[in-house]
Amino acid sequence: MDQIGPELLGRLIDEHAAALVLYARQWCDSPEDVVQEALLKLARQSRPPDDVVAWLYRVVRNLAVSAARSAKRRRHHEASAAKTMHVWFGEADQAPIDAQTATAALAGLPSEQREVLVAHLWGGLTFEEIGRLAGCSSSTAHRHYVAGLANLRERLGVACPRQDSTQT
Repeated sequence: MDQIGPELLGRLIDEHAAALVLYARQWCDSPEDVVQEALLKLARQSRPPDDVVAWLYRVVRNLAVSAARSAKRRRHHEASAAKTMHVWFGEADQAPIDAQTATAALAGLPSEQREVLVAHLWGGLTFEEIGRLAGCSSSTAHRHYVAGLANLRERLGVACPRQDSTQT
């Protein structure tokens, strides 16, 4: 055997893939991905290792342990980031709307309205920049913004200040 061909890979998958997935599951949450990566590494070899099955188990083990370490690091970083993450809404003593209600109302908006509101209000992007980002014109981005604000006001039961000042 000088080269790893599709026949050998197919036979290895048929005979060993399920056991390799079970083996990798001891260490990581994505054993199928690990086995697939190991098989890809095998396919890239110019010639098969002397004991292909033992080689696969060793590579699967190493990849699974690495995947578990990566997942642990990612969870740690995400937890740290969540602790320091700025919330969309700050709590105020006399706030007429609490942050949880406002966040839920924002999450309930259609995606194009929510995207434009967040990008403009919290991201500071112009409507032209938002249009390029969202794949629409700046005027369409502005229409989504106006509609999103109106939708938020309705969901939160808050009248527009300009509307209040013109009513008698």
